[in-house]
Formats: sequence, C-alpha cells, structure tokens
Amino acid sequence: MSWSAKQYVAFEDERTRPARDLLAAIPPVDARTAVDIGCGPGNSTELLVERFDNALVRGVDSSTDMIDAARKRLPDVQFDTVDIGTWNDSGPFDVIFANAVLQWLPDHAALLPSLASRLTKGGSLAIQMPDNLNEPSHRLMREVAANGPWAGKLADAAGQRTEMASASAYYSMLRPHCKRVDVWRTTYHHPLAGGASGVVEWFKGSGLRPFLDPLDEGERAEYLKQYLAAIEQAYPALEDGTVLLPFPRLFIVATR
Repeated sequence: MSWSAKQYVAFEDERTRPARDLLAAIPPVDARTAVDIGCGPGNSTELLVERFDNALVRGVDSSTDMIDAARKRLPDVQFDTVDIGTWNDSGPFDVIFANAVLQWLPDHAALLPSLASRLTKGGSLAIQMPDNLNEPSHRLMREVAANGPWAGKLADAAGQRTEMASASAYYSMLRPHCKRVDVWRTTYHHPLAGGASGVVEWFKGSGLRPFLDPLDEGERAEYLKQYLAAIEQAYPALEDGTVLLPFPRLFIVATR
C-alpha cells in the first residue's frame, strides 16, 4: 500500500492534535530513548523531540515517501524505513510512541505485550488508533467497493485494517506487563472545508488508500465519484459549507 506524505499533511493540524493529546498523557519521565513507530512525515516525532529534549529520538515507518518527508523536516533525527509489522528492535526504550499506526497491524494480543516488553522500567507505551471502521465514512468505502465493477480487485481492501478490540480487552492485554494502563476513547469533530469533498480529501490520505491503490486511473476516478456522492448524503454540509467530521479514536498509555 502506498502513502503520500503530501496528501497526509494537507490536514496536518487535525492529524497532529491526537498525537499532542496522547503525548500529554504520558507520565513524567526523564526519557533518554524514544522511538516513534509509524512516524509518518515526522509531525509526531517533532512533538517527541520537543517534549523529551534530552532523549535520543528515532522514527521508523514503512513508507519511503513518509521517511523522506520526515528527514527533510527533522534532519538531525534518525529515521529508518522498516516494516513495522516485523520491527524487532529490542531497545529498551523509555517511550514507544505509536500514533495512528497499529490499526494497520494484526494480532494486537501478541503485538502490544511485545512492544511493552521493550520498555525500560517506568517507560511508557503510548498508542492512538482510529476507531472508525463502523462510521459512515468507512462503511461507504466498503459498500462502493463491493457494488462496482472493481469488486474483485477490492475484495481484500477492507481487511487491511484490524478490527478494534474493546477497551477492557486492551487493558487485559497490557496489565500483566505494566503497572499502570490507561485506556480512553475520544471523538473529535474536525471541521473540514469544502463539504463532502473535504471529507474525501481527508480519507485519500489514510483510510481510502487500500481501496484506491489497486485501481487504474479511470477506475479510481469513478470510485471516488461514487464515494463522494455517498458521502454527500451521509455528511451534509453546514450553512457555511463546512462538514463537521466525527472521528472516534482509542488511546492507550501503558507504563511498565
């Protein structure tokens, strides 16, 4: 699956806000090592550098486009292109930061304890994951995919995101490995200009990627046309033309 740093940062302020909220919930620690997994174009890594100014901060991501953008943004930080699913750096780390990335990886029951095991004593694993697979935005992605001539090409697209577990399940995954586990869910309401088109542009940088990448140019244009029409019905614009996009996200901070 390909990622575009330019498309992603078109909504940088909105995408960075959950990262700020996640970072603010990490208990005070004199961090010496911090890693941003799924660092994207470096917007979240920049927050880590500012918060932990005495730490060696690194960033890793599976997208070369994202890593190139991150290196330009923060030339003094080490960024590496790695497969996050097989990333096995043992650390240990004082902070492992995973903002809007683990929803793309399977088997959270094994993954989260594995990440927690790489923390120093007193270190924190901080996770934020979009919890929107059942929102109209994502339900309509699946419906358009299933009801068009591209259905065969997109048969596996919906399966690239992991179904979220319950808050209690995530607590239970991490509590045996950490002395403190904090789990909460927040729904943001992002004001997007341009009506339904703004919603489509937002998801072209994230959730739509598995549905668009397998299509040729003509199919992609037709898919987006049908998706836009459906989004217009699901998210009517306000009087000023803005759509207030509800966006639920799950947060976890686990401290070893």
